[in-house]
Amino acid sequence: MGAIIGIVITLSMVFGGYVIAGGKFSIILYSLPYEMMMIGGAAIGAFVVGNSFGVIKHTGGDIVKVFTGPRWKKQDYQDLLCLMFSLVKVAKESPVDIEQHIENPEESSIFNQYPKIAKDSAAMEMICDTIRSMIMNFDNPHQVEELLEKQLESLHHDSLHGAHALQKMADGLPALGIVAAVLGVIKTMASIDKPPEVLGQMIGGALVGTFLGVFLSYGLVGPFADKVKSIHDEEQLFYALIREALVASLNKHTPQLCVEVARRNAPKKLRPSFAEVEEALKETQKAA
Repeated sequence: MGAIIGIVITLSMVFGGYVIAGGKFSIILYSLPYEMMMIGGAAIGAFVVGNSFGVIKHTGGDIVKVFTGPRWKKQDYQDLLCLMFSLVKVAKESPVDIEQHIENPEESSIFNQYPKIAKDSAAMEMICDTIRSMIMNFDNPHQVEELLEKQLESLHHDSLHGAHALQKMADGLPALGIVAAVLGVIKTMASIDKPPEVLGQMIGGALVGTFLGVFLSYGLVGPFADKVKSIHDEEQLFYALIREALVASLNKHTPQLCVEVARRNAPKKLRPSFAEVEEALKETQKAA
């Protein structure tokens, strides 16, 4: 919703100010389809040339996220804390029993209680691989924390491919706008014998290209890139909770304390309260 409101405000202020100042839409509307074809088409073509199919697909998903927001909501953070509590508890009480959950998570009674998390390959890989390492007596908290930190960095780096691709497009749009404007000037020079009013319209149409390139760069695509980056930065905090809970477990803390350490590292606006987590853990223990 915020993205839609921002776009509406941007369009309203730019074109509203233009109209209030006495500008006429006729020249813009006449030139817009052709200029958009040149600038937008060239930008999309360069985007396809410069990125792999995976990055293109990833960027498409990121654009959707601009309007839908981050994937993980407050309830997901609470579910993750309950999941980590159950796993840490089983791992401490019976290392043999935990193996069936991490080796076949799709059949695990614990993971099946939280289907949204279970469907996330990054979260499952981080949880299962780390617990598997803990079972193999790889129990140095600092080593495990370092491994998880590197995994988080790699995950975050991969998640930002779409944001970087959009930012590169934004950086190139003003230059493509100049290209379109130069072509318009070339067209105008070929009609130099026309009356001044005709030449004026042609020059105005050429300048629409410059306007579109700059406007699309700083008014739409650039902000989209910034929004995508902020969304992935926030989503990264979800995975960081997994690290906090597992490292706390290696430091011999109780499952309740492991969950509390992780809870306090959740972003404030998405952090469930202590009472909410306590109530959720009681329900989890009853279900078990």
